[in-house]
Amino acid sequence: MPTYTTTKKQTTCFHCGENCTNTALKVEDKNFCCQGCKTVYEIIHQTGMCNYYTLHASPGATQKQKIRENKFAFLTDAEIASKLISFKNSTETHITFYLPHIHCSSCLWLLENLPKINSAILSSKVNFARKEVDIIFSHTQISLENTADLLASIGYEPYISLQNLTRNGNTYNNAKLYKLGVAGFCFANIMLLSFPEYLGIDEKEILLANVFRYLNVVLSIPAFFYSGSEFYISAWKGLQHKFLNIDAPIVLAIIITYFRSLYEVFTGIGGGYFDSMSGIIFLMLAGRVLQEKTYEQLNFDRDYTSYFPIAISKMVNGKKTVVSLPNVQLNDTLRIHQDELIPADGIITRGKALIDYSFVTGESTPIQKEMGEIVYAGGRQMDGDIEVLVIKEVAQSYLTKLWNNQADKTSKPSEQHTFVHLLSKYFTWVVLAIAFMAAVYWQFYNPSLILPSVTAVLIVACPCALLLSNTFTNGNILRIFGNNKLYLRNAQTIEALANITTIVFDKTGTLTTNQHAVVEYNGTPLTQYEKQLVASLAAQSNHTLSRALCSYIGYPSELPVLAFKNHVGLGIEGFVDETLVAIGSKEFLMLQNTTIDNTTQVYVAIEGRVKGKFSVGNQYRENLPKVLSTLSTKYQLAVLSGDNNGEQPYLETIIGRNAPLLFNLKPTEKLSLVKQMQQQGKNVLMIGDGLNDAGALQQAQVGIAVAENTNTFTPASDAIIDANSLAKIEQFLLLSKWNKRIVLAAFTTSLLYNIIGIVYAVQGQLSPMIAAILMPASSITIVALTYGASGIVARYLGLKNYE
Repeated sequence: MPTYTTTKKQTTCFHCGENCTNTALKVEDKNFCCQGCKTVYEIIHQTGMCNYYTLHASPGATQKQKIRENKFAFLTDAEIASKLISFKNSTETHITFYLPHIHCSSCLWLLENLPKINSAILSSKVNFARKEVDIIFSHTQISLENTADLLASIGYEPYISLQNLTRNGNTYNNAKLYKLGVAGFCFANIMLLSFPEYLGIDEKEILLANVFRYLNVVLSIPAFFYSGSEFYISAWKGLQHKFLNIDAPIVLAIIITYFRSLYEVFTGIGGGYFDSMSGIIFLMLAGRVLQEKTYEQLNFDRDYTSYFPIAISKMVNGKKTVVSLPNVQLNDTLRIHQDELIPADGIITRGKALIDYSFVTGESTPIQKEMGEIVYAGGRQMDGDIEVLVIKEVAQSYLTKLWNNQADKTSKPSEQHTFVHLLSKYFTWVVLAIAFMAAVYWQFYNPSLILPSVTAVLIVACPCALLLSNTFTNGNILRIFGNNKLYLRNAQTIEALANITTIVFDKTGTLTTNQHAVVEYNGTPLTQYEKQLVASLAAQSNHTLSRALCSYIGYPSELPVLAFKNHVGLGIEGFVDETLVAIGSKEFLMLQNTTIDNTTQVYVAIEGRVKGKFSVGNQYRENLPKVLSTLSTKYQLAVLSGDNNGEQPYLETIIGRNAPLLFNLKPTEKLSLVKQMQQQGKNVLMIGDGLNDAGALQQAQVGIAVAENTNTFTPASDAIIDANSLAKIEQFLLLSKWNKRIVLAAFTTSLLYNIIGIVYAVQGQLSPMIAAILMPASSITIVALTYGASGIVARYLGLKNYE
């Protein structure tokens, strides 16, 4: 156990680094400014996590402002808690907190080690850029209120506001706008008071000039200390991490200019450079605000207003209609079919659910849910269809986050470090070295140019455009894809698409469509009741053939279905109105080989007796044969189908006899064939319906699930494409290749800007004011270049640039 003493001297708190001005609490040889800091140290010490203090000196937040008792008692309110919780089952709860006190890597380390502090915390993952922590905790061992108290006790009090409850609102930090306003006011007035300096001062007016100079000193104080703090804080945090970020040379330029100006005014040798100093701060802040606003528009953190080609079955007055995901509202009743993802939190109002939450929790064991119980977004219904009453707005950003988390678990290659990352690491050191050499040079040839040349070099050199060239370009390409109804998981998928060499298609539901499908029935005539039995069973499945049967028979009043079971790639069965019904392939119904024709056949058995078969004609998507013929000249094509080979002669005329055309495949066989192609050095794009192709979609370098008025959102895919946009696949691949060229052009442009700017700066031919204008202008130029170039290429390829 630590030993405690008290001492009366000024020391520094071991936890937060603040001065212990009065009585300091001491644990062994460590001083603490307050009881709160001492308590946090004790928690960390007792859990064996003292490495926290080796990451940074005094890494914690001060605990002097003690958290009042029961501050988070409102979290015991079930209604409030339900608006904050993203997922909850019988054992665990998922929630995201905003923690404004996160400031360094030691914060990240401590927060991600919360399970060591309290074993009831199952997982803790920090989003450092957003200052958020995603926590999974066992609510049987710790409450939501106590979880918030735990965070507050170690110095990271959660900030919970109305925005957390409504899941919307503007998160932009207005403090930067206030600083910009103050800097603009000071800059304008300093410029006005500096006119006598610009026009030349007569000796008779030197007294008035001195008054103006001292007024400039006064006006420079808020600009330097308040508005400039944006750069000082950033540079200081970088230094704490032993890293010189881009703000370091800017701060150095501001400080040199400011104190040189003070020296000139107080010694009476000149008016200084207060106009340049305040102008640098104002223009740099303006550039930052513009850049961040632009980046907000390009940020690929998509919300429910973004395009997501998922169609949801919505019940209106007892009839099923299809709506898009953004049109789902509170109190809507949704029909969730077997294998469909639940898009929003809701209460089961019809049917029994078997929910697979592996997408959310990683646990693959399905959970039984009864009528009246809550089901959460991200779960997948595994047993027939259910109806769910929506109790929380659709949060597509939550689904997208789950989708990206799923990507982190796969073995697909991650983004490689590029020359841009290497350049950013050493950029500031290079800039400082150039500024130093310029100062040495002018010291010998023209000392009056030292300050303007050094200041201009420190300001004009900007790696922002270099670093953002890739981000801006990818962001705009993703937007263009979305406008054309192709929705990618993340920006890395663009690069993967550009490297594709082989394209593999599923046939049923991908190359073919169930819209206007020609269906014929052959066998013992079905009574109206028997048709109703078949339609009720088929309605439980979202498969293309099941939907074709429902469309052919019609949608009569559905009968109750029990013990529904889906045999992947074979068929479905269940008790419909207490009658055993099965529909599927001849192998599923254990029939002898029958004559092969050019149609897909779905056999029907009622109470174990085969009644006949539905023949579904293959209706290929419009323009797709022409697209396949064109693609076959540029890529290796293949078709992997679970259907019969009746269409093989027709497909050979489209994509060639040398293309692999394999039929009657099981899902596992499709997966194995994709692996074989990859072992041969091929980069595979797999395009399927997302139902029987999940394994192949996940294995391929890029997997695209085709959505046709269905909820085919699948964690296995890297992209979702609207069926009507499938004919644009060639344009999408070409635009992905152009993306590389545009990134290279943007990078080259920003690199030339830096080289030319530095050349003029070291010669003393570039004033600091002009440099401060050019630096944000470079980022704006990159935005214009990437937007313009990608937009022109998109229009050239026939893709929509704007909605």
